Amino acid sequence: MMILRSAPASPFGRKVKIVASLLGLTKAFQTVDADTTSPEDSLRRENPLGKIPTLILDDGTALYDSRVIVEYLDHLAGGGRIIPVDPVLRFKALTMQALADGLMDAALLQVYETRWRAEDRREARWTEHHGAKITRGLAALETSPPSGPVDVGHVALACALGYLDLRFEGAWRAAYPALVTWLDGFSAAVPAYEATRFKQA
Repeated sequence: MMILRSAPASPFGRKVKIVASLLGLTKAFQTVDADTTSPEDSLRRENPLGKIPTLILDDGTALYDSRVIVEYLDHLAGGGRIIPVDPVLRFKALTMQALADGLMDAALLQVYETRWRAEDRREARWTEHHGAKITRGLAALETSPPSGPVDVGHVALACALGYLDLRFEGAWRAAYPALVTWLDGFSAAVPAYEATRFKQA
């Protein structure tokens, strides 16, 4: 059985898990938690970058990052299921995924700034720089939320918004009502979204 190295709060790991559910592949792998900060964790041998998610295939081959993993899962499911085959739809979905992944990256960097640096060493300009990426991205998406059948771009965006809910207490919601409505619809249509929600102790 394949092994997915991830962490419960990872938005990128969540993306993989939702895609797997949509493709009927949830039972194709076992999820094993990884500690990206620990030199003793085998993750650094499985993925030289020490990043999650990483998918370990049955033959020991490691696939990373989440974009590669979801493409592999789509391949296992026959192709064209979550990543469209039609070029126009395909590149629209992949571009949406890139934007949503960028939102997640920017949010993670803001979180790491507070997690890894003492308060007197934090750089406000750095935090504002990445916050501006999120503001611009959400503003663009608010004018044109995803539509049509669920694809990898939809999943990535839902995970990005979910991560903003988790780490920033949903502060984005007041300014982006169309995205709130879209996420409510996605959550209702894709049960795996709620099933993969990280619940803080």
